[in-house]
Amino acid sequence: MEREQEELQSLGLFGIYREACMIIFKWRRIFSQITLSLVLPLSVIFLAHIESNVLLSRIFNMEFVIHSTRADNPIHKRFYHRVSSEWAYFWLFKFVYFTFLLIFSLLSTAAVVYTIACVYTAREATFKKVMRVVPKVWKRLMVTFLWTFLVFLVYNLVAVLIFFIWAVTDGDNTVSVVFFFIILICYAVGFVYLTVLWQLASVVSVLEDKYGFKAMLKSKELIKGKMWVAIVFFFKLNFSLYATQYVFQYFVVSAWPLRFEYRIGVGLLCFLLLLMLILFGLVIQTIIYFVCKSYHQESIDKSALSEHLEVLLGEYERLKPQDIQLKESEWHTSKIRATFASSGSQLAFSVKKAITKNST
Repeated sequence: MEREQEELQSLGLFGIYREACMIIFKWRRIFSQITLSLVLPLSVIFLAHIESNVLLSRIFNMEFVIHSTRADNPIHKRFYHRVSSEWAYFWLFKFVYFTFLLIFSLLSTAAVVYTIACVYTAREATFKKVMRVVPKVWKRLMVTFLWTFLVFLVYNLVAVLIFFIWAVTDGDNTVSVVFFFIILICYAVGFVYLTVLWQLASVVSVLEDKYGFKAMLKSKELIKGKMWVAIVFFFKLNFSLYATQYVFQYFVVSAWPLRFEYRIGVGLLCFLLLLMLILFGLVIQTIIYFVCKSYHQESIDKSALSEHLEVLLGEYERLKPQDIQLKESEWHTSKIRATFASSGSQLAFSVKKAITKNST
């Protein structure tokens, strides 16, 4: 991110990729530390989601056996008593999975965004400083996530209502099928758009004083003009992530007839690729933020950004308006006191001079 603002606004998708690679390579030490401490657990959690797929498949098999056998069958009885506990384990696993996924994704986002901002402002970025900032920024990111979750919830409820109305009113004909696919495409476009807004709003929450719904509105303004760049990046990144997960599940987890050492090798390759993809994605979404600001001719004030980073770090406390008024009142008070003191000393000197003159 060592480019000037004029150069940033002209960066396309491949230019952003090249910029991300240059930053990661040049600052590989700090990014390696962030990867080992935050991105690595996030990758493990991401791959752990395969366990839920395996568990769900086992539950469906049990349900099939239960419905296809008689009630007095011993297999039916055994599976009937097991399926409820399997469902409980499944939902518990899902809850734990999404909780840790959210925590480490927000922590990783905070660490990478802060580091990129330090690189851009030529500030010293050490792992200790980054980890001091992350807990403070994490709260802002959580507020933004909760607002995003609420928006997604409303969006999905409206989508379900529309699909329900379609299912009730439309008949079984060609027009109905076409209308269904139109609704489905519109839903997918809206879902991708909201996801892109959330990613950019996360960066806004770290680098600006806006978070929550205000950060989403800010990201909505920033993304204009660079929407296709963000969408293409979103599809390429998510396709790569899920392709890696699929290869890991198919060749490592599933009963694929591969030798054990080959499965270990494929698993390590998938894991390393996942590490690089997650780190690469976090760096790129931060660069896209700066590109969008440059594209809209918004001034990227390095001194103001550096001051904001100092506030996050706790090295600098920004003065509030009431603090400024207090400082001004204190200055006026001290000035009045100095004036009175000066006048008093002059008066005392005059009196002393008059007394001396009269005595002589």
